Amino acid sequence: MPKGQTPSQTVGPFFAYGLTPRQYGYPFASIAGAEVAAPDADGEHVRIEGRVLDGAGEPVPDAMIEIWQADASGRYAHPADPRGSNASFRGFGRVGTGTDAQCRYWFTTVKPGAVDGAQAPHINVIVFMRGLLSHVYTRIYFEDEAEANARDPVLATVPAERRDTLLARRIALPGGTTYRFDIHMQGPMETVFFDV
Repeated sequence: MPKGQTPSQTVGPFFAYGLTPRQYGYPFASIAGAEVAAPDADGEHVRIEGRVLDGAGEPVPDAMIEIWQADASGRYAHPADPRGSNASFRGFGRVGTGTDAQCRYWFTTVKPGAVDGAQAPHINVIVFMRGLLSHVYTRIYFEDEAEANARDPVLATVPAERRDTLLARRIALPGGTTYRFDIHMQGPMETVFFDV
């Protein structure tokens, strides 16, 4: 008798501590963590932080965030980038939300430069969490880059009233600059997600 198709199921809560084991106290190597740029990397050093919020506005304690970004000169840490690589800049980070009392994620990095003459400085983001059949993609833009944001071709595809959900807020703190970016999975403030 032929077997039917296996039903799909949502992603379980295992990935955050499975893919970021050091953050969760396991003695296994992680390919990436919260430090995206070494302290000696060129550019304005910043902290990116926020929470992943569900439809009721509650923080999700077992989400995982990945980021991929250009360095301060707009170069990606990738061999396919013909402009060369900045050795102090990794460009990729991965953290879970389950080790912080407020369920925050955070990255230490440098504020990215414009990748080309058209795109505004931004950070590419992937969100994994329970309840999703597949991860989702979004971008972090910076509220203090209004001129560059106004001409960004990707941001221009987003309805004007929704663009605010993609802007990180700059907070000057005694220890340096932090950009706050909460990711709303549903609800009236739902973050814009992109098809890739």
